[in-house]
Amino acid sequence: MVAIIDYDAGNILSVQKACTYLGCECRVTGERDEILAADHIILPGVGAFGDAMEKLRMGGLDGVIAEAVDRDLPFLGICLGEQLLFEESEEAPGVKGLGLLGGRCSRIPEGDGRKIPHMGWNSLSFPAAGRLFQGVPEDVCVYFVHSYYVHADDRAVVTALCDYGTPMDVSVERGNLFGCQFHPEKSGQWGLKILGNFLSVGRAERIHSEME
Repeated sequence: MVAIIDYDAGNILSVQKACTYLGCECRVTGERDEILAADHIILPGVGAFGDAMEKLRMGGLDGVIAEAVDRDLPFLGICLGEQLLFEESEEAPGVKGLGLLGGRCSRIPEGDGRKIPHMGWNSLSFPAAGRLFQGVPEDVCVYFVHSYYVHADDRAVVTALCDYGTPMDVSVERGNLFGCQFHPEKSGQWGLKILGNFLSVGRAERIHSEME
């Protein structure tokens, strides 16, 4: 079962539809027990960093997310959901993020005719092998909608980059914790491949354990 965390931050229906299309049972929930009982957990999100963190904290979901990551449950933050995994954002000075990864979010620099928000398709490069991108070709194009981007302190966690006037860390991986700045659920066949790779994390280990 896939738990899609509901904290009134939008972008839930498209994620739910994509997971269902890939053959997974989905539950949209803000309940601790349901989230921690899931095989995979997704934190979607569109909107503002500060408002999102306030909603997570009001619902006690910041602690649930920390517990899920501490248990090494496969966890994916999408778009704003990736940004929230980090310590802070220029968008909301003084507001602490979840702090599960070291780093901060900065506003995409203006200039050279760039439109902000960065909206549309752009290509990825892979500085390191990431499980989300197994079987995905270099320079694949995926769909973005964002004005802020992540810069991770630990460069070893960065598995995908995108250049939009500045190099941006658009996917990260540490253990079973993953983040994507882009929207895999809106990125066509390759986006579904990326999402499917996430939904396969831990599956082989569970099957092996059940056979023993």
